[in-house]
Amino acid sequence: MSRKLYYEDPYLTTFTATVTERGVEAGGTPYVVLDQTAFYPVGGGQPCDLGQIDSIEVIDVEEVDGRILHRLAAPLAGGEIVQAELDWQRRSDLMQQHTGQHILSAAFEDLFAAETVGFHLGRETTTIDLTVSELTQEMVERAEALANRIIFENRPVEAKFVTAEELAAMPLRKQPTVTENVRIVSVRDFDYSPCGGTHFAQTGEIGPIKVLSWSKYKGNTRVEIVAGWRALQAMTEQQLVLKNLSRQLTSSFTDLPGNVERLLQEKKELDKQLQEIKDKMLLVEAQEALQNAIPQGELSIVVLPLEQRTIPELQKLGQHITSLAPNSIALLAASGEKTQLVFARGANVPIKMNELLKETLPVIEGKGGGNPDVAQGGGQSALPTAEVLRHALSLLSNKLTTV
Repeated sequence: MSRKLYYEDPYLTTFTATVTERGVEAGGTPYVVLDQTAFYPVGGGQPCDLGQIDSIEVIDVEEVDGRILHRLAAPLAGGEIVQAELDWQRRSDLMQQHTGQHILSAAFEDLFAAETVGFHLGRETTTIDLTVSELTQEMVERAEALANRIIFENRPVEAKFVTAEELAAMPLRKQPTVTENVRIVSVRDFDYSPCGGTHFAQTGEIGPIKVLSWSKYKGNTRVEIVAGWRALQAMTEQQLVLKNLSRQLTSSFTDLPGNVERLLQEKKELDKQLQEIKDKMLLVEAQEALQNAIPQGELSIVVLPLEQRTIPELQKLGQHITSLAPNSIALLAASGEKTQLVFARGANVPIKMNELLKETLPVIEGKGGGNPDVAQGGGQSALPTAEVLRHALSLLSNKLTTV
């Protein structure tokens, strides 16, 4: 087994090692196994370290069957002795998130008996799943404040393998999942947790921790957090958003919520007015369409190709046409990314629109449905809408001859 330097010194960034195994995986990715390594392999919710071995990029590190595989961007040339260097910025960031997560999890458990049952350290944020059905803003602020107080007190953090006797004497936040080689990460007088990840020696190195959001997740609550430089970056991004909004609305930060609420209410009223105007325009459009309807016996058939209309708009137009003229049939089609169809009939029309639509849809390789009074569907836009409607009109004419 490789000597795990990342446990001995999490600050180690360069080291010399001997290659004990070389190989190429089934997918063609070359790898090496070293007699000792400072590269932390993926596991326990923490991503792996990256860096270089003899100037070859390390793209992934994973422990497989007791061997730590260093997957490489290219085959490793040269002798058995290699020089390796970690990406310290990545390692430092991961330690900020992971150690910060330990402290925030402990704060939630200490204050609200909310246990952490899930943890994922992502590229941008970290999530923890808490055994609490609901969190309030006040609860989050209290946990944040306690976690940041522990961080700014710069308490010692110790990570070590312990004996069964030492383990029994510790006030563990959670029980270990293994019975041998148990490693405990402790924040003095605050948190004691089994963990195989890399951590700082002092809490002050974590930097501030901030909860970004929380939501219900599988009966628990998922909390999204950032720590250290990620927290500062997140606050900078949010500050820029607020600054831009403040400038656009000519409003101070403190007045933004009220002004945004006012604008949303105004938009709601304008949307309502706009919908009323659209309905009136559709009614006028329906009246004009009926003037150009095709007479067929006692029926009037409106054939109307349109552009960039939604199904709801076509349905509303069809409703207006058939309400104004109970003896009418509306064959409506709108072009766009898809060809949209709506067929509607008045109260005095015997032809079933869902059957007519079903027979028309194959020409556009479409799908749809409806009922005898109104049917709708969509399909490919390769065929001009006027041609689709001509086909539908032909089908309708055949049906009318058999009625």
